[in-house]
Amino acid sequence: MKKARVSFLYGPKDLRVKETDLPDPAPDQVLIKVKACGICGSDVECFRGKSAEGRYDIAPYTPGHEWAGVIEVIGSRVSTLKPGGKVTGDCVMDCGVCLNCKNGLMPSACLNMRELGFRPDSPGAMGEYLLLEERFTHRIGDDWSYDEGALVEPFSVGYFGLWGNGGYIDASDRCIIFGAGMIGLSALIVAKTAGAKTIVVEPIANRAEMARRYGAGHVIAPSNSLKEEIMRLTEGRGGSVVVEASGHDEAIASVFDVAGHSARIRLIGHSVGRKVPVEIGLTLWKSLSITGAGGTRTFLPRTIDFMNRIRKTVDFRGLITHRFAFSDLQAAFDEAIKNRDKALKVMLEI
Repeated sequence: MKKARVSFLYGPKDLRVKETDLPDPAPDQVLIKVKACGICGSDVECFRGKSAEGRYDIAPYTPGHEWAGVIEVIGSRVSTLKPGGKVTGDCVMDCGVCLNCKNGLMPSACLNMRELGFRPDSPGAMGEYLLLEERFTHRIGDDWSYDEGALVEPFSVGYFGLWGNGGYIDASDRCIIFGAGMIGLSALIVAKTAGAKTIVVEPIANRAEMARRYGAGHVIAPSNSLKEEIMRLTEGRGGSVVVEASGHDEAIASVFDVAGHSARIRLIGHSVGRKVPVEIGLTLWKSLSITGAGGTRTFLPRTIDFMNRIRKTVDFRGLITHRFAFSDLQAAFDEAIKNRDKALKVMLEI
């Protein structure tokens, strides 16, 4: 049995690193030496006690769902992965046998859903080692850096937000993206790769500058004249694809104002737990299509392929604004909280 230093979140602002015993991999599991782990906005909100997603009400859990590492040991029934392989993995994990899973619904519909890095029954990657089932573990290229691998999960959210659940985007589209955090910038990269006209709405100067750096055609701040400005930039047509990646009430409401006729609205930003007033009647006269995205299935391998095709021309590592050693875990969270405007992606190097 291997010993390892692992973090545990016991409650709001109560994150402890402890030495613990790691069990041997089950027959379908692999033991992974974690090399990099990103701090997500969801991790920050759980740490602050502002989100019920992290279940420390059940028991302390190990956070961390944006990660990459190297396989050290494989279980007896593992057939597609080998020791020494660089890997990353899924966050939302389905059981595969409940009625919803058998009916082909998304992992977020699984009646026995686990969420890596948010529950005691599915420990995350903010530790030296991680045990994970083979079917949730995915190879990345040997030429990838580990921090690039740790960006696969958050990038997949923006990628799936545009292409998942029947979505699509191409060079004929006018894509409006609300929010230039990690997810909004991921959606921007996907839209730019497709050749779409892109407009990013972002009030924070540092994030607006990041949107410009990653190729946004126009970057504007929200204002009372937002609709008029977007209509001017789209020749009066509005957006054909509108991505809400901020989770802010005002942005969610504005989505319906700036959407053009027959627009595809893609909701990615988290707003669960509160009611947001919107002019929903606009969906009738504009014939809008509204789609949410969360808990993807079979999309991480596709995300890895997508990133691999463009990583020579897109500076993925430039999305990482701060780096900390695992021994400075508390300082990393402090930075992510106190410097939220500039700390786009805080990466732990383990």
